[in-house]
Amino acid sequence: MMDLIRYAIDRPIAVVAVVMMAILFGVIALSRIPIQLAPDVRKPIVVIETSWPGAAPSEVEREITNPQEEALRGIEGLEIMTSRSRTGSAAVTLEFSVGTNMSQALLLVSNRLDRVSDYPNESNEPSLNTSGSDDSPIAWVLLTAKEENNRKMPTYGDFVEDIIKDRVERIEGVSAVNIFGGVTRELQVVIDPRRLSRYGLTVLQMVQTLRTENISISAGDVDEGKRRYVVRTEGSLNTEETIRNVVLRSGVSDGGIGRVRVSDVADVNFAYKEPTSRLRYKGQPGLAFNVVRESGANVIEVMENLRVTLDELSKGPVADAGLNLKQVYDETIYIDGAINLVTQNIWIGGLLAALVLILFLQSLRATLVVSLSIPVSIVATFVVMAVTGRTLNVISLAGIAFAVGMIVDAAIVVLENIFRLREQGYNRREAAYLGASQVWGAILVSALTTVLVFVPILIMRLEAGQLFRDIAVAISVSVLLSLVVAVTVIPALASRILKAGDQKRFRIWGLYHVAAGFSALVMMYVRMTVRFRGAGIIMVLIIAGGAGAVSYIFLPRLEYLPEGNRNLVFGLIIPPPGYNLETTLTIAQRIESVARPLWEAAPATETNDGIPTIENFFFVATPGNSFVGAGALDGSRAAELIPVLSRPIFSEPGTFGFMTQPSLFGRGVGGGRTIELNVSGQNLGDILGVAGRAASLVSGLLPRSEGHQFRPIPGLELGAPEVRLIPNRLRLADAGLNSSGLAYTVDAFNDGLRIAEITVGAERVDLVLMGAPSISEVARTQDIGNYPVVTPSGQIVPVSTLADVVLTAGPTEIRHRDRLRTVTLEVRPSDALSLEEAVLLLEKDVVSILEQQGIPQDIRLSVSGTADQLSETWGAIQINLAVALVIVFLVMAILFESFILPLVILISVPIAAAGGVGGLAFLNTYQTQPLDMLTLLGFVILVGIVVNNAILIVHQTLFHLRNDGMEPITAIEEATRNRIRPIFMSTLTSVMGMLPLIIFPGEGSELYRGLGAVVVGGLSMSAFLTLLTVPPLLRLCVSKSEPLLLSPQMREI
Repeated sequence: MMDLIRYAIDRPIAVVAVVMMAILFGVIALSRIPIQLAPDVRKPIVVIETSWPGAAPSEVEREITNPQEEALRGIEGLEIMTSRSRTGSAAVTLEFSVGTNMSQALLLVSNRLDRVSDYPNESNEPSLNTSGSDDSPIAWVLLTAKEENNRKMPTYGDFVEDIIKDRVERIEGVSAVNIFGGVTRELQVVIDPRRLSRYGLTVLQMVQTLRTENISISAGDVDEGKRRYVVRTEGSLNTEETIRNVVLRSGVSDGGIGRVRVSDVADVNFAYKEPTSRLRYKGQPGLAFNVVRESGANVIEVMENLRVTLDELSKGPVADAGLNLKQVYDETIYIDGAINLVTQNIWIGGLLAALVLILFLQSLRATLVVSLSIPVSIVATFVVMAVTGRTLNVISLAGIAFAVGMIVDAAIVVLENIFRLREQGYNRREAAYLGASQVWGAILVSALTTVLVFVPILIMRLEAGQLFRDIAVAISVSVLLSLVVAVTVIPALASRILKAGDQKRFRIWGLYHVAAGFSALVMMYVRMTVRFRGAGIIMVLIIAGGAGAVSYIFLPRLEYLPEGNRNLVFGLIIPPPGYNLETTLTIAQRIESVARPLWEAAPATETNDGIPTIENFFFVATPGNSFVGAGALDGSRAAELIPVLSRPIFSEPGTFGFMTQPSLFGRGVGGGRTIELNVSGQNLGDILGVAGRAASLVSGLLPRSEGHQFRPIPGLELGAPEVRLIPNRLRLADAGLNSSGLAYTVDAFNDGLRIAEITVGAERVDLVLMGAPSISEVARTQDIGNYPVVTPSGQIVPVSTLADVVLTAGPTEIRHRDRLRTVTLEVRPSDALSLEEAVLLLEKDVVSILEQQGIPQDIRLSVSGTADQLSETWGAIQINLAVALVIVFLVMAILFESFILPLVILISVPIAAAGGVGGLAFLNTYQTQPLDMLTLLGFVILVGIVVNNAILIVHQTLFHLRNDGMEPITAIEEATRNRIRPIFMSTLTSVMGMLPLIIFPGEGSELYRGLGAVVVGGLSMSAFLTLLTVPPLLRLCVSKSEPLLLSPQMREI
């Protein structure tokens, strides 16, 4: 180290060249680092989706979900497997542990799915995706008709699917595009039962013939001469004419001449499917789609490319189709605001730190020398971030902002020591060399304690650990680089730039007197407590005890992660089971009646009542559930729309729902603060019974009137009303039919029976066999029994003669969690109730009470979701805090060659913790700041940095004992006097560097505001109280023979 310092002083040009090179590489790296709002903290998932049009949830569960779950269990890295079996579709979601190699996981999942071969004929092949429906989109786009366009908006579904979705999904970084409110075309074979009867054909015969005729089979190849010919049987049904000419029966083989084609018994034409959802934008019908990005993609680049693509589409195909296209949500607006705010805070923090340096050093040259360490260390940090694969986001930039104040600490200590030696008469070169040489051990151990506390965090394999890792890398790298700068750049520049009079300070009236008075008071206290050991011990006990008591009393309850304040309010509405699309639309109209005055009041930012006005508003209605989205004209006030829009939603009896701002980190609606109470078992009736009792307890415990929200997934009743047909097999056999024939007939006449998915040109469409729309459109539940069934003998009989028609209820959705049927109560407590308290309430007043009252033997109750993550992360942070303390202790033991002196230094930790709690309490006096996991990280950071001040005092004391031969009392007093100034200078620069992060509100500030308050509060209190606790304790530990406590490295200094 001595050689490095000497080399830097002798070769200043080389030092400056290296600095310029580091800055150049940093600027290049900065342009290459992906930009995101926050690190990807969610666990990676694979979603397997399989469609089976028309199938009931119980059929989907039995034929698709159960076989897939059986094949997929036990995959390496799999943590949770959930599934949803709904009408016509199955979705199995596999959640893997953080850090899983997803390429390998996808391959494993694909191989396991190949084991499932017995899919129903009408189902499609399963598709795999690494983003689910719960993933937060980065953009929402709305399509509405131009004034002269009278075409129904749902019929543009194919246009959006084929033109827009195809173009958008080609953008690099786009994972999925989800479309809402559209319908697609299908090729319909509309049968006439009278014509079927005339030819003695049944629906089952038509289904079997059409499926058999729709083939494309390879028959190998044949060689002839130099050529090889592929042999294929090509019988695909890919045009209307081909389908019309399919022969259903021919009498030629029996010697007759009659043939019956499809065209003889049915009409074949293209038509649009019945809409399954409706979308309204500001009261007008429309279509919407959202865009989900791939994990790790640069969201800024993705959005720039998306804007270009949307602009091209808007001017081209969309305009030609008579539509207007508008992007109503753009996540990058929030990201840009958040990143700009942090960048601004970095600049302001750096300038405030420089101002503190000018006030203390009172020399522009000296301030310039020290301030140079800030840009050098920060820009060089970007190189390491690029190499380690970190992203540029609000969290990593906040880490750099925190580091701004810490970066100059080492430079301050070195320059202050150079100043002191210059005052003693050393020339510039000698002062620079000795000044750096004498303190390099202290600043090395200070840097190591700051960095090594992050080691346990870097290896955390939890969701929140991804967030911590970005801050840890940013701070650690910056501090280590600042250490290199302090022992190379600072001595090199000080030996060349500082003039003879730079160390002579002028007195600023007022400031000098306050500083001198404070220093005199501290020294008076130190002399008293060092010379009278009893008084010193009593004062240390009072200070430490008071700090511990403050920490315990004022420490707030725990939250998981901050949610953010994005300009999007999103509500999920679950109407009572059985509500059809038209009834659900009435809820939309009620919400619109409340929202209309708010969007009509724009461009004013608020109404006369002070309610923020709405810029964008849309509603998507589906039979099972619906959702509403709104954005405020003043994005910072979006949260105020939640109570306004919630009232009309929940005025409908039996309606459940959530209305929140989408969380920055959680999946799904309300994901950041949701607690899941799972009721699992095998018997659906038992599960629903227990879930109903649990819901009653939750409603009483956390009423909606107090801002709490909860919803059952999928529901608390057996499900939607159901018309069930019970075949009479005797009558069916007498009519020459079987149960399959009956089921196919009812399916065809009621909703349309899907034959196959065929290719028409470049388009994939469903081939559907159906009855005339006039039959099903006017049908009531009692009319199902009157649907016509054609027998092989040519008779037409009603369904009711072949089956009993029963009105009952069936599940609208069957949900599994780890292969058990599960109903989940998803609870979102109000902001006034912390997540930790809410979890305790649910466990004590819901789960425990249910278990005491008694539940069926096979029913299991569990609390999961954010509650699980909170307890896991809290446990991990407690362990990390203990490990950090041990690491700091051992590093100091190595430096001082003593196990006693590190204990003296660690007294600053509980003092800093009390300061951190005080800082958080002060912040909560003017705005709400819970103790979330990011804020809690501040206490871990404090362990590494608050010991630095105590290290300086102990190190300087030992130096006076060894070099100057002072008595212990004199050495302690002299060390304290010498270090008061650098301690307060470095503390104030750190505090000023971080202060803008706490003071300035805006996008993303909720992520790091609490963390900043803890660190600033802890640093401020420890800077003062360390001077009051360390000297008295040091007096108990050192003696005249103290040099033996120094390590060999320190003896070289």
